[in-house]
Parts: sequence; C-alpha cells; structure tokens
Amino acid sequence: MATKDVNSKKAAPAKAKSQPVVQKQVEVKKEAEGKVMGFLPDDTPPIGAMISLGFQQFLTMFPATVLVAILTKFDVGITLLASGLGTIIALLVSKRKIPMYYGSSFSYIAVIIAVMSRFAPACFSDPTQVYCPDGVRIVQVGIILTAVFEIAIGFLIMRVGKAALDRVLPPIVTGSMAMVIGVMLAGAALRNAGGMSINAPAEIAWKFWTVAFITLLATILFSVYLQGKGLIGMLPILLGAIFGYLVAIPFGLVNFENVIAAPWFAAPHWTFPAFNNPDAWGMALSIALIFIATVPESTAHLYQMSLYIDELAAEMKRKPYNIKELIGLNLVADGADDLVVGFLGGSAGTNYGENNSLMAITRNYSTSVLMVAGGMAIVLGFFAKLVALVNTLPVAVQGGLGIYLFGVIGMQGVALIQSEKVNLFDPKQLAVGAIILICGIGGNLALPNGTFPFTVKYLFPDGIPAIVFAAMLGIFVNSIFLIFKTPAVRGD
Repeated sequence: MATKDVNSKKAAPAKAKSQPVVQKQVEVKKEAEGKVMGFLPDDTPPIGAMISLGFQQFLTMFPATVLVAILTKFDVGITLLASGLGTIIALLVSKRKIPMYYGSSFSYIAVIIAVMSRFAPACFSDPTQVYCPDGVRIVQVGIILTAVFEIAIGFLIMRVGKAALDRVLPPIVTGSMAMVIGVMLAGAALRNAGGMSINAPAEIAWKFWTVAFITLLATILFSVYLQGKGLIGMLPILLGAIFGYLVAIPFGLVNFENVIAAPWFAAPHWTFPAFNNPDAWGMALSIALIFIATVPESTAHLYQMSLYIDELAAEMKRKPYNIKELIGLNLVADGADDLVVGFLGGSAGTNYGENNSLMAITRNYSTSVLMVAGGMAIVLGFFAKLVALVNTLPVAVQGGLGIYLFGVIGMQGVALIQSEKVNLFDPKQLAVGAIILICGIGGNLALPNGTFPFTVKYLFPDGIPAIVFAAMLGIFVNSIFLIFKTPAVRGD
C-alpha cells in the first residue's frame, strides 16, 4: 500500500507537467487544420512553388496556343514569345489585379484562313511550308485593330457600365456568332483529317482518316474521364495530340528531318504589320469584328475567377477582391495583349479558360506565378528544336483535334444562349439569330469565296466576307428593335 501511495504521489506532478504540452500540441494541430492553402492575386509564393506552378500554367496553355499557330501557319516561336510577353503586359495593365493567362484564340481561325488564302495562296496551300509571313503581316493589322476596339470598349464600359454593351451585343448576337465560327471551321477540320489540305494521294487517305479519328476519340476520352483529376485533367488536348502523334508514326505520317536539321536556339520570325497595304484594312476589319464573340467569353472568365478568388479570400479571412467589377479594365488588358501580339506577329489572343480552371484546382491566383509562366513562354519561343518538333504534328492529328475543338466553339455559342436564358419564342431573338446563322454559314458555303457582293471602297473592294456581313446585319437588326419599341413577349 505504501509503495502504491508513493508511486501515485510521484506520478501526480508528472501528469501535471504533461498537461501544458498536450494542450500546446492540440492548439498546434488546430492551427494546422485551420490554415488555408492558396495564393491570392497579390501574393508571391516561395520561389520553388512559383516555378512549379508557373510551369503548370505554361504547360496548360501550350497545346492550344501552338495548335492555332500550326493551323494558320504562323511562326510557333513568335506565337509563344508573344503569348508570354502579352500576358505580362496585360497583367501590368490590370495593375496585377486580374490573374489571366493569354494564349491563341480559336475564334479567329476561319477569317485568318481566308486572309492567308487570299494574300499568301501559294505558301498556304504548300504542305511543306509552316510559316507564311505575307499573310501574317495582313492579319497583324487586324489583330491591332481588334486591340483598339477592345481598349475603346473597355474604357466605354468604365464610363457607362456593361449594361449598355449588353444592349448592343446581346447574347443572341454573340452566341450566334460563336456558332457560325465553329461551323465555318468544320471544312478546315475535315480537310486536315482526310489529308486533303496537303493533297494526299487518294490511295492513302485511309491512313489520315484512321489517325484523325483515333486522335479524336482519344481526346474526347481524355477530356471526359480525366476531368477533375488535377493538372492532367487540364491537358486533354496535349494528351490527345501526343497520343495521335504516336499513332501517326507507324503510319508514316511524321517526318523528323526538319527537327534534326534545326539548331537548338534561334530567334523567332518577327514581322512588321502591313499598314502600307491598302487591301489590308478591309481584311483587318473582318478580323477585328470577331471580338464580338470573344468579349463575352472574356467577361465570363472574369466572373468565374471572381467567384473563386473571393471564396479563397473569405477562407483566409481577407477582404474580397471583387474583380467582377473590373469588366472594363479586363477588356483593356485584353487589348493590351492583342497590341503586343499584333506588333510581333503572333496569333490573335484571348484569356484562357483552361488556365483559369487550373488556378481553381491549385488554388493559386498569384499574378507573380502567371508572370513566371509568361517568362517561360518567352524563353521557349527561342528554342528552335521545340518549334521544329511542334511543326511536325501531322495534319491528320490536327484534323482530329479540330473536329472536337471547332465543334466545341459552336456548342459554346449554344451554351451562352442557354445560360443567359434567351427567349427563343420571342420573334426578335429568333430574327437576329436566324439571319446571323444563315448569312454567316450559308454565305460561306454558297457564295463565291464566301463573300457577299457588296463592295465598300477601301474597306471591302471585293465584297464583304460572310462572317462579317452576318455580324453587321445582326447588330443592325438588333439596333432597330432597340430604337423602335416592340410588343412585350411572354417569357420576357
């Protein structure tokens, strides 16, 4: 008994001593559990995290950005460089408040192909050529004009608000234009898929179709079954391209001669815009009017990012950033990117939803990380071996990717109309959508060179391209309904 009493007396102080230690461990554990991981726009991560997160952002934008350059025969190196520099400039213009990465836009492909076919026909139709500077110079004027429109609209929104823009460019106009763009690209996708774009012999056409549809199926499966799987889920296009590329090798559709011959590093091909070409301005306006489809896309990305950022800020017990209120500044930043791209000779840009999704997954919205990603793009633009390797992507693989991507553009137009709850029982909405679809798609299919025979001196001396005519007519008819009041419709 005595021994027991002694032991109990000795044990008591030990227990008393351990209580503060245990309590401290519990507090540390609670603090660790309560710590919120993530980076807000004005945060600067540690150098290791900044590099790894930046590389993920670069990798995410890479496949779509270079694919646009390949399809339109722009220089891949300068497109990468312009993407990186344009992103950095856009971030600085937005005072690093809006975390966006800028890559090549698919929306401009149809009208760029029209420009290339007119101003650089020999180069664009030659399967051995991967870069057509004569056509690029014309397109550059259009990209710069796009920048002017975007910046002007951005400042206008800052002054009068977004509601005024929505009245002039309602969802029925922007959504219908997206559908027209997607469908107009169908021919380019199928010509690549069947090898017709490079005049492949009929007896080997089956090889092209086989590779194209394998690429298409693989890309679809990657995009569906890898969704929500982290970084890899953000790269279905890259994975589809790699899979199709590997499939194309045994079919004899890949040639590595140019890769072997290319130097490791070389300056990208920079070109100066053809401001002195009088024919450039009509095509420039045709290119610039595509902003009708990209402005709502950019604004939707801004709203999406605003939700994610403010949710993280709330968890971190910091003030909300409310970047959704910066619609005008966002468009000015878009324009700043296009100014850089236009003067350098890269593909027309847009902020990337893929990169936005990656930011949401990694909870990283740091503009410092995006600037690092932009720096990586600039450096790799000088990596000539990489550029040469990218240019070996077979047209069959391009076609398979195009069937999916161009179709998605059209479906996004449908999605925009649905999400904005456009009343398609309203004859006003039906009229605007109908004329845009028929004049845009039908005009491209049925009219010579896809052009309406209405000439405008200096701007459209050879007629108005169908996609431009459709946009102008849709906006004009919508403006009639704005000026002259129409009867109320059930569902409005």
